[in-house]
Amino acid sequence: MLILALLYSRINHKRKNAGIDKGYYEQLLAKHVLFYRKLAKAEKERFLDEVLQFLKEIRIEGIGTTVTDIDRILIGASAIIPIFAFPHWHYQHLTNILLYPDTFNEAFQFQGAHRNTLGMVGEGYMNGQMILSKEALYKGFSVQAGDHNTAIHEFVHLIDKNDGSIDGIPENLLDRSYVIPWIHLMHQEMKKIQAGKSDIDAYALTNQAEFFAVVSEYFFEKPEKLHEHHPELYAMLTQLFQIDLTKK
Repeated sequence: MLILALLYSRINHKRKNAGIDKGYYEQLLAKHVLFYRKLAKAEKERFLDEVLQFLKEIRIEGIGTTVTDIDRILIGASAIIPIFAFPHWHYQHLTNILLYPDTFNEAFQFQGAHRNTLGMVGEGYMNGQMILSKEALYKGFSVQAGDHNTAIHEFVHLIDKNDGSIDGIPENLLDRSYVIPWIHLMHQEMKKIQAGKSDIDAYALTNQAEFFAVVSEYFFEKPEKLHEHHPELYAMLTQLFQIDLTKK
């Protein structure tokens, strides 16, 4: 029964993608994704194509919720935004995304107590999967998002993982000459957060991997603010992601 269910899911996934209305998805991007609206016309076309290609390759399944076109376009945009400067990028460690209606706990339950997880990249037997909260997904693209975007955060973890480990040092993106300066800058800023002298979310103190994901959210959500408050960090992230968002 499980094999049949998985087979049905894959067939259904292909059918949904076969019927994609490109113009409609373009409208959804224009309405919901600020990053897309700021792109030049040719860049918009490439962004849409890359989002659609991602959606063809990755299954998105709703757990306790129905996956809508808006869900799909927001997840696709979250995947492409951090790697837009790398047209041939492929998320090697992702096959499936599970969309939950709300926060979940360590047992992956989205009902009951102790639910404080907004998203995660699977490890071990969950390898290849990502779990996202629909509520957090929508909030990340709303005016209330601030410098937070959970879905981008999780895709940054996958970018980090592309070199074999989630350690806050994305060696596939960083030139070797930048690795030591990046580590130094991370720990320098973590000390400021610890001392209450930084506006970066304290969750970045968890470890280097979370620092990288948290400041990447900040970079893509509030680039001008990050540039003003943390110019050295902003400069390093422009080198890493190969994009200067203050010039858009």
